[in-house]
Order: sequence, then structure tokens, then C-alpha cells
Amino acid sequence: MRRLLIAGVFSILLGTGGFVLWKASAVAHELVDPPFYHPQPLARVQATYADLAAGSDGDPGGTWTCENVRSLQLWILHRKCPAPGVVLLLHGFGDDRWGTSPALRWFPRLDAAIFTYLRRDDAIRAGGPAPPITFGVRESNEVVRVVHQLEREGFPRNRIVLMGRSLGAGVGLMALAHLEREGQGPLAGIVWEGAPASSRDFAERLVRGPADRWWHFLAPPIGYLASRYAGHLGGYDPEDTDVLRSIGALRFRTPALCFLATQDRLAPPPVQRALAAHFAHIQVVAVPTWHLHCSEILGPAYAQDIARAVLAWIPGPAKGGTGMPAPSPANR
Repeated sequence: MRRLLIAGVFSILLGTGGFVLWKASAVAHELVDPPFYHPQPLARVQATYADLAAGSDGDPGGTWTCENVRSLQLWILHRKCPAPGVVLLLHGFGDDRWGTSPALRWFPRLDAAIFTYLRRDDAIRAGGPAPPITFGVRESNEVVRVVHQLEREGFPRNRIVLMGRSLGAGVGLMALAHLEREGQGPLAGIVWEGAPASSRDFAERLVRGPADRWWHFLAPPIGYLASRYAGHLGGYDPEDTDVLRSIGALRFRTPALCFLATQDRLAPPPVQRALAAHFAHIQVVAVPTWHLHCSEILGPAYAQDIARAVLAWIPGPAKGGTGMPAPSPANR
């Protein structure tokens, strides 16, 4: 009987250990290469951009230009009338520049800039290996690089707005911390929604899902192992994905608008409140939903909140009424 008991306990431990390792490996691969991400055919991307350029529903549209910024490809929609600033749209987990491009309609007064982190969409379309997502470590550096490029092209820092949702929110906040530490002044503002706390926290919450089950006491070790393995696969330190750690004691001078999803299990509300506390000037809009659904719940009020914030951050045309730089010829 004793031997049977020992064998049973050993089998349970072995099975549990095997499940933990299998689940950690699966989640790690999802962190570096979301299985649900499929870049759209270029024809569809171009059709979407054409629709956005034409304008609709109060959005004036504009003219697209494209340029290479070292290894990145930056697309800018220049409004038909001189714009007083530009918004840099940052896409979320498992998305790309095409997926986030319609968000420019929330900023009809501003030019809009977009790019895909690590150029993953082009790499996948070309049939090559997809660069691993690094949960903000490399992506935030690319945002800094793009902001510097916008400054070189004549967009003053205090007329550049960042917007990010989901992973894009964390990437934007990490980039903003880097930019403010440069000592060159604040940006015009940042709009963010649902920043993951870290790759480890996000992995654990992926395991937990919409509702806890009896075996979810295993979520913490699975999340830890998954984040460590993902860091190995992606060549980064998981500790560097912790957004609050990257901010440290910094007090942001850039004003912010935060849509806080109070029922979110992937981007925990306490973390969002802790991030908001780092801003000297911030408006927090609490919404009873998960992140990425705030705009659906709020309806027209979502765009209205953004419009009011942007008007406060960038109240009028650029100095001298000349607006932003004129479009340059596209290279793609």
C-alpha cells in the first residue's frame, strides 16, 4: 500500500512538472511570436491606406509618405491643411502598422505616423524568420529612434503625441521614460490604455485566462519559466520588460490621458494606477471592461476625450501658422 501511495504521489508530481514545462514552453513561444498574428497582403494594406487618405466621417484624410529610418519603415499621413502636430501610433501585441492605422481617425487635427516594430510584417511576407517580440525592450528603442527622426524633420518635441494600447502602451511608456531622461523637454502628450506590467506578469495572466480554475496555483511558476524562456528565445532580459521598473523614480512632465479598464485581467488596474501616479498631469478615464474595449464601451465619448486632451496639449497651429513639414516623395 505504501509503495502504491509513493508511486501515486510520484506520478502526480511528474505529471504536474511535465504540464508546467509544456505550458511554460507554449506560453514562451506565444510571447515571442503570437500564433494569431498574420500580416495582411500588401494589396489590402494599400487599400486601407487609400481609404484613410481619402478621409471620412469627419476625418480630413491626407497624403501618405514613406521613408526608411535605419532598419525601420516609417509611414506618415500628412493632412491636407497644415497640422499643428503629429501623433505616433504604436500597435499592440500581435498587431502591426496596418492594424493600428485606423486609429489615426481619432486625431483629425494631427498628422499621423506609424511603423511596425522590428519590421515583422515585411519579414513574414518575405518568407523569412520573424524577428522575436521582445515585449518592449527593443521596440521602445525603436520608438525613441522614430521620435528623433520626427524631430530632425521639423516636428518639435512638444508637438509630438504618442498613443499606444495593450503592448503599445507599455512600449510607449518605456520610450517616454527614455526620452524624458534625455533632458530635451516633454512631448506634447501620451494616450495609453492597458499596459502589461511585464512579460512575466503577462505570461502568468495568459495562463489564468478569463477566470481562475483550480490548477491556477501553477500560474506563477509557469509565468516565471515562460518569461525566462521567452527572454532566451528573444535575446533579452525579462526584467527589462517591467514597465514600472523602467520608469523608476521618474516623474513625467509629459501630460497623459489614460483609459483604465477596471475589469482587465491581462493589464491589472492596480498597475495602471501606479503608472498614472508617475505623471504630474494626467486624466484617467475608468471604464468597466478589458483593455482594447474601452472605445466600444465609451462610444463617441472615447474620441471626444482624446480630442479635448489633444486640444489642451496642442491648442493651435504651429508657430507662425506654417504647420508641419510638407510631404516628401514616398520611397515605396
